[in-house]
This record gives sequence, C-alpha cells and structure tokens, in this order.
Amino acid sequence: MHLNPYGRDAVNLAADLANRRPASAEELADRCRAAGLVLEHPVTSRDLERALSALEAWEEIVDAGDEHERAELLNRMLAAAAAYPRLTDHAGEGWHLHYRDDRQPLGSVLFALIAVGTALHLVGRGMHRLRRCAVTECTTIFADTTRTGRQRYCSHRCANRDAVRRHRARSAQPIAP
Repeated sequence: MHLNPYGRDAVNLAADLANRRPASAEELADRCRAAGLVLEHPVTSRDLERALSALEAWEEIVDAGDEHERAELLNRMLAAAAAYPRLTDHAGEGWHLHYRDDRQPLGSVLFALIAVGTALHLVGRGMHRLRRCAVTECTTIFADTTRTGRQRYCSHRCANRDAVRRHRARSAQPIAP
C-alpha cells in the first residue's frame, strides 16, 4: 500500500538536488534512482534543463519572505505542473496515485513531483517547515520533518558550530562590575 509518496520524500529529493545541482543527465538519473524514483524513459539533457528550472522555482519558494508569498509562488509552480491524478501500477509495485502522465519525461515528472510534494509537506506540517540553515555562512536548504517543527539547522554539525560560536561570544563579553 502506498499512502503518500509525494510528501516527505519529494521535498527531501528537491532539497538534495537544490543543494548540490546535478551536472549531467546521467547524474540526475542516478540520484533520482537512489531516491527511489522509477525511471521508465531515458534521461536527456532536456530533462536536466527542466529539472534545473524546477529547482530555481522551488528555491524562490524556500526563500519567500512570508507564508502568503510562499503560497503564491507554490501555486504558480503547481499551475505550471498541472496534471490530473491517475492510478498507476507502472513498476509492479502496487496501485498508487501519480499526479502526472506516466509517459512524461523525467524533467516534467520532477517538476510535478517537487511542486505537489512541497505543497503536501507545507500544508501537512506547516508553511514554515522549509528553509535554509540558520548558520549565516551555510546556505543549505532543508525540509523540517521534526515532530516539534522547530528545526533551525541543516545538520548537527551546523547546530554545534553555532552553539560554540554563541558560547565563545558570551565568554568574550566583559563581566559588568
């Protein structure tokens, strides 16, 4: 049974691809396969171009100033990826929903997958649960999938680095008489 393959996995794939852009169609295909996507067609340079375009639109959503701007940008992306949902059993994995035609090339599939997955993630978990790391020099994007919804850092490493920085700043302050 497939409950919702479009939420968490799709938004995490988008973050992975946005943080380290694929340089070739082959790399895009390999990383999509590693994320669990079934690729039914050869991946071309046009797929890479379409995927990179989707990632550019998606980064605007990540960097939106507020919930309303985020929703507007995401609605534009959803409209550009508009497709009706359909049942499929394309890889013998059991019947499940796809929000696209199975005959579409990977670039278009990723555009729809990222748009729908991001929408499901944000409405299901909260409009604030997509951001960049709180460490100033780190620009890594992440989807907050924590129980509390208060994740600020992309990794434990960045969280520790920021904690050490704050500690040193407090220690360097002179003690008031």
